[in-house]
Amino acid sequence: MKTSSRILVTGAGGFIGHHLVNRLKAEGHWVRGVDLKHPEYQASAADEFEVRDLRKWDECLAATRGSIDEVYNLAADMGGIAYITAFHADIARHNTLINTHMLEAARQHNVKRFLFSSSACVYAQSKQKDADVVPLKEEDAFPAEPEPGYGWEKLYAEEMCRYYWQDYKFETRIVRFHNVYGPLGTYDGGKEKAPAAICRKVAVAPDGSEIEIWGDGQQTRSFMYVDDCVEGLIRIMASGYRDALNLGTDELVTIDQLVDLVSEVAGKRFTKRHNLKGPQGVRGRSSDNSLLRKVLGWEP
Repeated sequence: MKTSSRILVTGAGGFIGHHLVNRLKAEGHWVRGVDLKHPEYQASAADEFEVRDLRKWDECLAATRGSIDEVYNLAADMGGIAYITAFHADIARHNTLINTHMLEAARQHNVKRFLFSSSACVYAQSKQKDADVVPLKEEDAFPAEPEPGYGWEKLYAEEMCRYYWQDYKFETRIVRFHNVYGPLGTYDGGKEKAPAAICRKVAVAPDGSEIEIWGDGQQTRSFMYVDDCVEGLIRIMASGYRDALNLGTDELVTIDQLVDLVSEVAGKRFTKRHNLKGPQGVRGRSSDNSLLRKVLGWEP
């Protein structure tokens, strides 16, 4: 029988955080969810859900009160490629404040374990210029050449986690998310990711019409289902590994292939109009799961 813990999930109003809260509650834990907003499409299952601005120190202190055992720090200002390439200063400032305040507040309240949600955006851009990309190993984040704004602040926060273990023996875990998809995720408004955006375009376009695809459609990504993501988070938190771990799949899919797959599911056919001026991000990105398999004996 598993021991029940008191767990804080920040970013609990977001896509992954909402699914994580559901899973933790199903396992019998007491959960506090905190976010700037409530979940978009379904009420939170958290025992307590608090709307707080975690860019502010006092709000982080309040969020971590009450003998919390574990913190899953998923709170972040983020979105799809159009969003994270347009607001470098805001994203870097907001997330740096969230992450540094949350780390210190959790330490001051004697939280037992703190998991930081990093991103594959920390990886060197020079290693992601080919659509048939070599899967990225954890060490490929250095020498540092991450994506501007979002990638840099994530890489810096990873270092903060390492410093907190070195200087304070504060237990931290670091997970690098690759692309996550699934139900109850944002699908419009500018912060949606590629799978949700394409599902939306296919859903609203009449059969036989034309849909716009950013780039030439040959850029590649690997995609992970949200249930696998949540399983990985829980396993990484429970592990004894303190350095960064990839959490993603290693199956490369082109954006055109993704469009074709969604179109087939919808029973529709389209002409693709490629917008070469649309934001594309890196040319290719895939997760090397060798270290994840070694540490956890598991992968998505």
